[in-house]
Amino acid sequence: MTSSAAPGLLLTLGGLLLFASLLLVGWFFIAREEARRATGRSIDAIKALDRGPEPDLRELDRPFSERVIAPLGERLVGVGRQLTRSDTEAKLQHRLDVAGNPTGWDVNRIIGLKVLGLGSFSLVAFAWAAATGKSPAVVVVVAALAAAFGYGLPNILLNNAGQKREQVMQNELPDALDLMTISVEAGLSFDAAVSRVAKETTGPLAQELARLLQEMQIGVGRMEAMRAMAERTTMPDLKSFCLAMVQADSFGIPVARVLRVQSKEMRSKRRQRAEERAQQVPVKILFPLVFFILPSLFVVILGPVVLETMSFFSSQQ
Repeated sequence: MTSSAAPGLLLTLGGLLLFASLLLVGWFFIAREEARRATGRSIDAIKALDRGPEPDLRELDRPFSERVIAPLGERLVGVGRQLTRSDTEAKLQHRLDVAGNPTGWDVNRIIGLKVLGLGSFSLVAFAWAAATGKSPAVVVVVAALAAAFGYGLPNILLNNAGQKREQVMQNELPDALDLMTISVEAGLSFDAAVSRVAKETTGPLAQELARLLQEMQIGVGRMEAMRAMAERTTMPDLKSFCLAMVQADSFGIPVARVLRVQSKEMRSKRRQRAEERAQQVPVKILFPLVFFILPSLFVVILGPVVLETMSFFSSQQ
C-alpha cells in the first residue's frame, strides 16, 4: 500500500512544482512587460515636457488684438477698479454722456487707459530722471508727477471733448429753437417739431434730439425724457430749455408760447456772449502787442536812427 502510493504522491508533487514554475515564469514575463510599459510611459512624459504643449492652431488664427491686447486690457480694468472709488464709474459715464458717447469709448476702456497711463508715464519719467543723474528724491517726485498726469490724462481728453461738443450745441440751440417754434406754430405737435429739427439739422444737438425721440418712442414719458436730456449735459441753456418744457407740460402752458420765449431768450444770450467776447479782444491782444509787435516796430523805426546817430558820433571823433 505504501509502496504503491509513493509514486502517486511523487507524481502529484511534481505536477504542483511544474505548475508553480509555470506561474513564476508567467509572473516574471508579466512583471517585465509592466516594467517596460512604465518605462515607456516615463520616457513619453519626459519627451512631452521637453516638447511643451501642442499649439492650438485655432488659437493662433485669432487676431493679435483678441489673443493679447484684450486679456491685457481686462487685467488693466481689474486693477483700475481696485484703485478707483465706487462712484468713479457713474462719474465717467456722465462725462461720456456729455461728450456724446464717442465710438469705441466706454467706462472700462477709460479705466484701463488710466492705469496704462499711470504705469507708462511713471516708467518713462523714472528712466529719464535716473539716466540724467538726478537725485533719488527728484527721481521719485518726477515719477510721481508723471504718474499722476498719466492717470488723469484720459479725464482731461474726455472733458475737452465734452466742452467742444457743448460749445457747438450752444451755438446751434437758438437756430434749432427757431425752427421748432415755426414748426409748432404751423400746426405740428411738439414731438413732430423735434423730429423735424433732428432730421433737418446735423451736429451734436440733432443727435441729442434724436435720442430724445427714441426714448419717447420706447415708452418713456416726455417729462422723464426731457429730464434725462438735461442730466446728460452741463450746458445751462439746454437745461433751462428742458426745465421750461417740463413746466409747460405740467401746468398746461401752450408749447408754442414757451418755445417763442425760449427762442428769444437764447438769441439774446448768444448776442450777449458775442459782445462779451468782442470786449475781451483788447485785453487778450495786449500781451502779444507789448512783447512781440511793439519791439518789432521799435527795431524797424528806431533802428536806422540809432545807426545814423552812432555813425555821426564816430565820425566826429
